[in-house]
Amino acid sequence: MSSVTKIQPDWWSKSIAGCLLGFTFALAVSGVFAWVGPGGIEAPNKVQFNMWIIAPIWMLILSFSYLFKTGVRAISWLVALNLLAYIILFAVKGS
Repeated sequence: MSSVTKIQPDWWSKSIAGCLLGFTFALAVSGVFAWVGPGGIEAPNKVQFNMWIIAPIWMLILSFSYLFKTGVRAISWLVALNLLAYIILFAVKGS
């Protein structure tokens, strides 16, 4: 009897969820920081930080997407997280 577990059959959906929805979430978080971070949206030295912070956030979300039990659960949670992030972004941008 082997103690090795099989690869989950829904790793494709988890990967797609992490790649697509992780990227859009990272964009929203970067946008929120751009608006409410030090100096506001007009800060000249914040552009590079906003650009480079997207990749670590994106990879963090992609990595954590494999911890969900199923791909559908990963997609649903990441969609909800994206909705929340974009609601916050548009609320901050509008004020």
